[in-house]
Amino acid sequence: MKNLAVKHGVDKQARSFSPWSHVISMLYVHIAHSLSLNDVVDTLRNHAGILTTIRKATPPSRNGLSHANKIRNADMAEELFWKTLKHLQSTYPNFGFGHKYSGVPKRFKRTIVAVDSTTIQLVANCISWAKHRKRKAAAKCHMQLNLQSFLPQFAIVKTAGTHDSTEAYELCANLKDGEIVVFDKAYVDFKHLYQLDTRGVFGVTRSKDNMRYRIMEECKTTKSSNILGDYIVELEKEQSREKYPRTMRLVIAEVEVDNKTKVMSFITNNVEWASSSICDLYRSRWGIEVFFKQIKQTLQLGAFLGYSENAIRWQVWMAMLAYVLLRFIGFIWDSGRAASVGYSHYYVVY
Repeated sequence: MKNLAVKHGVDKQARSFSPWSHVISMLYVHIAHSLSLNDVVDTLRNHAGILTTIRKATPPSRNGLSHANKIRNADMAEELFWKTLKHLQSTYPNFGFGHKYSGVPKRFKRTIVAVDSTTIQLVANCISWAKHRKRKAAAKCHMQLNLQSFLPQFAIVKTAGTHDSTEAYELCANLKDGEIVVFDKAYVDFKHLYQLDTRGVFGVTRSKDNMRYRIMEECKTTKSSNILGDYIVELEKEQSREKYPRTMRLVIAEVEVDNKTKVMSFITNNVEWASSSICDLYRSRWGIEVFFKQIKQTLQLGAFLGYSENAIRWQVWMAMLAYVLLRFIGFIWDSGRAASVGYSHYYVVY
């Protein structure tokens, strides 16, 4: 913590309210679902004695917490999250793999990640930096989620003014040869898809409704009744073909959504998987929607303590950290190691 505070210049902005106390206070915001600065400050002051036992953390003042969220570099909160997650995963390699989401196809042994974003609604008349429409303001959290561990692998927190496809390059930059990425058609960019293909990354997504293509070959499809077509196609528009000069695979299938049958078209650069497997892979993308629903219902991402971009980032990254720590505590208890780990170990993790 001290090294991060020095690295990001936060130590120079701390007097009576240390960076450690700041982090503890923001974690409390999410765990207790605090609705306001007064809510946080009054409660922590009432429990100042207990708070001191957590490495001598001190309760904040109202102005002190507000000022810290506004001026202390939120990059520290982001790096703290990734360092904590990396520490937990390196210490306990099985951490995260006992989650209850069953939508991931078990036959795939490769890493499967889902890419998507969630919108965090803000107050337009108070937060001008996040305005993306005349009367609307919002931030966005773009996420790369490992579906096998249900833990984030990469995330971007910024305003909602940019289109999802522009963030796809950075979101998928860390993917390795042989890994599988699944995303919605909002992230479809043929230039980016070609880049993934040349790197050996397998992608599964929905085709856009206006995609024009020529059928080059019909694939041997499975006997599943919901598969309507399985083809090798080439993009027809010259501009699109310049961005993606190779052929791709198009699978057309009937999919049940909200108890209604819909026809969907999926595109991928893999020609060996069964067409039913491609449908199952795309269906597993729903896991990231479940993840976003979990953090929004479990943590405090509905009411914010500050209006500046820095304060919003502090609260979002502390929400992510609280989520991982709660998952880790559940993992310890479920695996029967709580007695051997001891409470002091949790303080080390913080």
